[in-house]
Amino acid sequence: MKNLSIFRYSALVAAAVLVGSCSPNSFLDVNASPNNPTAVQPSVQLPTITIGTAFVVTNTLGRDADLFVQHYAGIANQPATEDRYVINGNYDNEWRGDLYGNNLIGAQTLIASTQGTSPAYSGIAKLIKAYNFAVATDLWGDVPYSQALQGLGNIQPQFDKQQDIYEGATNVQSLFDLVREGLADLDKTSVLTPGADDFVYKGSLAKWRKMGNMLLLKFANTVSVKDPALATKVINEVLAKDPSGSATLGSAAIAANADDFAVPFGAAVGNTNPFYSYNITNRPDDQMASTRFLDSLVAYKDPRLPKYFTTTPNNASPTHTTTFGKFTGFENGNTTVPPGRADRSVYSTYVLGNAGEGAVRLLTNFQRAFILAESAIRLKTNGNANLLYQEGIRRAMEETGLTTTEIDAYFAANPGIVTLSGSDGHKIGQIIRQKWMAWVGNGYEAYNDYRRTGYPKLQPALNVSVTPNIPRRLLYPPSEIAGNGANIPAAVITTDVWWASK
Repeated sequence: MKNLSIFRYSALVAAAVLVGSCSPNSFLDVNASPNNPTAVQPSVQLPTITIGTAFVVTNTLGRDADLFVQHYAGIANQPATEDRYVINGNYDNEWRGDLYGNNLIGAQTLIASTQGTSPAYSGIAKLIKAYNFAVATDLWGDVPYSQALQGLGNIQPQFDKQQDIYEGATNVQSLFDLVREGLADLDKTSVLTPGADDFVYKGSLAKWRKMGNMLLLKFANTVSVKDPALATKVINEVLAKDPSGSATLGSAAIAANADDFAVPFGAAVGNTNPFYSYNITNRPDDQMASTRFLDSLVAYKDPRLPKYFTTTPNNASPTHTTTFGKFTGFENGNTTVPPGRADRSVYSTYVLGNAGEGAVRLLTNFQRAFILAESAIRLKTNGNANLLYQEGIRRAMEETGLTTTEIDAYFAANPGIVTLSGSDGHKIGQIIRQKWMAWVGNGYEAYNDYRRTGYPKLQPALNVSVTPNIPRRLLYPPSEIAGNGANIPAAVITTDVWWASK
């Protein structure tokens, strides 16, 4: 089931703009329908693609990634089968509707309509376009890119190689250059600039620049195993932008939790966070906490446990009894009868908010610190890896609402957990495990890290039937196979995408 909040919202905003722009003198206009505008205002387009981006990452794609990285477990319906890796390419809505049919074409339309006069909007749209193309290629590998988004001009676009999408090639602009182009637009004079229609940064182009630089760090981290030279170059490019005297490495990117690229949702029915819409409103019996993730949080005595998941105080046989309360999880792939609804631990306020208004965190401050900690080890870029690692843990814990006193107490009691040690490989494993523990609510990012590094060391789910191992990519959806099959490359879920291949 899909949450249609972004589409309802878009319709409401469009209607509001049209009503607000009507004039009594326009009723006699001939051949001009106020209900069918020939151009859509940027202030209507921007919210649609912003919300759409958060929606696609946390709806079906996000739920499945959550299963693959074992943050959550499937207990009924599609999640129960997808938890056992029976995915069969059932992503038509996400591919054709959310990514290409809404977010990407919406971004491209916004770029085309504002590039000449209002590059503040086209710059933001290019950053959002780059993020969505990254989602597509990270999950599927080769995807329509350089020939995509042309409408009837090309209804069967070629599939570009993932390597070309990231590195660039003849007639193929790299994702890095797309982000750089977007950042350049933000520095130009603009007739129109975003305000209230910018749900994340309220029109602050300075914060959008930080988001763009964070995208560069994210993309560099994604390719760092396969193309370390490119990753090193890009990370140094971002570090070179740090303001003089800044005490925070990578401060040109997101360097404060308040500057996270986190898309808010609402508490009204139809406008809630996709996880809330699915897991609470529509399908409350489909998913619950993974026993395996609870195992890790308990083993690490992690104080975020009650922030992430609900307790089950009345359950006589919880899977985990801790100083934070009782928690009950379910083994990934298990086919036994799950606990009753009242006895399940499910996502709590950190992901959902109090009534579905929980923000979807797409790019974060803790992510910057962890990326730079890993790159200091893997690529020998600037920075003290241990201090950056500890900064990442602190910022991630602060994000959940833990106080400085609580975090300090955790650090004092668990020096072996919060201090990097051993070989470089072991240190990177520590970093990625903490990222995995921080990315609750964004399984896409944790899934990228797992496939890229092999950390954390996850065991496949129980009772798998299609592949004995955790899927390495998604299968192309039937709609694309039917409409563009001649261009689709061969791919199976056990084959690595380019940046994850060894």
